[in-house]
Amino acid sequence: MSEHETDLNERDTDEVLAGVGPRLRRIRKERGATLAGLSEATGISVSTLSRLESGLRKPSLELLLPIARAHEVALDELVGAPPVRDPRVRSQPIERHGRTYWPLTRQPGGLQAFKVLVPQGQEEPEPRVHEGYEWLYVLSGRLRFVLGEHDVVLTAGEAAEFDTRVPHWFGSTGEGPVEFLSLFGPQGERMHVRARPKRS
Repeated sequence: MSEHETDLNERDTDEVLAGVGPRLRRIRKERGATLAGLSEATGISVSTLSRLESGLRKPSLELLLPIARAHEVALDELVGAPPVRDPRVRSQPIERHGRTYWPLTRQPGGLQAFKVLVPQGQEEPEPRVHEGYEWLYVLSGRLRFVLGEHDVVLTAGEAAEFDTRVPHWFGSTGEGPVEFLSLFGPQGERMHVRARPKRS
């Protein structure tokens, strides 16, 4: 987990914990219970319950479970949950070496996904190597894919997966533009390769 992801998770946890106290007080008052009555039902002192509701005492399972039982509510109702952020990924296209990339993932590190558009053109393959594992899926057009000794063409609906430590290159066949998805990461699910040899 990256430092950025850790910071986000800690902020989410802090927000959840900060909301527990007011929620405890609201639920208790909705049920017409007093601190003294709740203390008797749970075995938790009045001062501890008061500090929990005011946010001066950090909530724990040992404290929340008996309170949830006393109020006859699910633990989730006491704790709540952080708001779910908008799942849509809004990214700006990136132009690089004549190709257009649309990032489809937000978090840095780990698995990365891109939609890639390669314009029509005759390129000379320049295989390269790097750490990782990659999966390709052709959306439209024809993708020339060179991997080690293999030189194949993938068409719409076909996929390929490969270890990026093997010399590789992919681009236009020169017959038209090609659009494909690329998933890259240090590790990944290995999917079946469906590729037809390039016709000479």
